Amino acid sequence: MHKFIIAICSLAILASCSDKKTEGNLEITGTIKGLKKGKLYIQRVQDTTLVALDTIVLNGKSTFESTIQLDSPEMLYLFLDRGVSNSIDNNLLFFAEPGKINIDSDLEFFLSKAKVTGSKNQELYDQYKSIVSKFNDQQLDLVKDELMAFKNKTVISPENKVNQDALLKRRYLYAANFALTNADHEVAPYIALTDIYDMNIKYLDTIQKSMTPQVAKSKYGKKLNEFLAERKKKEKE
Repeated sequence: MHKFIIAICSLAILASCSDKKTEGNLEITGTIKGLKKGKLYIQRVQDTTLVALDTIVLNGKSTFESTIQLDSPEMLYLFLDRGVSNSIDNNLLFFAEPGKINIDSDLEFFLSKAKVTGSKNQELYDQYKSIVSKFNDQQLDLVKDELMAFKNKTVISPENKVNQDALLKRRYLYAANFALTNADHEVAPYIALTDIYDMNIKYLDTIQKSMTPQVAKSKYGKKLNEFLAERKKKEKE
């Protein structure tokens, strides 16, 4: 009888553990090469504040896993607490979505060597960022020329300002076109809200109308709808 009770309790514990592992609709796994001791926090932005969804303690191993619940795809943060020093290279932004996502990185170069797989929205966002980074590099070159002219007390080329304005316009048009082309994914309203929120409203309106019903019901789809409604209201006043 005693053995029978132990067996039942063991099954109950196993069932409980099994249930815990399957909680939520997003399974995150990964490896931080070189990290043997420290903490990882999975965070989301809530009312302009970062809120922890899960805390993972690493002690002797570099691999980690977590399971959380997402109502719809959204940007989350994987924050690395190194335990011994602070660094600006410690908060990785990734586009999470229900399913299985893997994040591999390196302790020394946490952001630059991070690789996120398993999320279509992340894949699209990576494509978008690779082009935007080129626009940013060109912008930095123009700003550098401007600063050098100021330092050397020389006249800034009139073309510099023209080129900066043209570059900014091209970057905005690229972002709008990318969002429009990928309006069947949540990355579209996210880009509209974060990168081109001050663009001519007709472009944002086109993106909004191009969203699929599923995207329109998502977190960022709803936020874009609310944002545009508020902007249109203010412009009418």
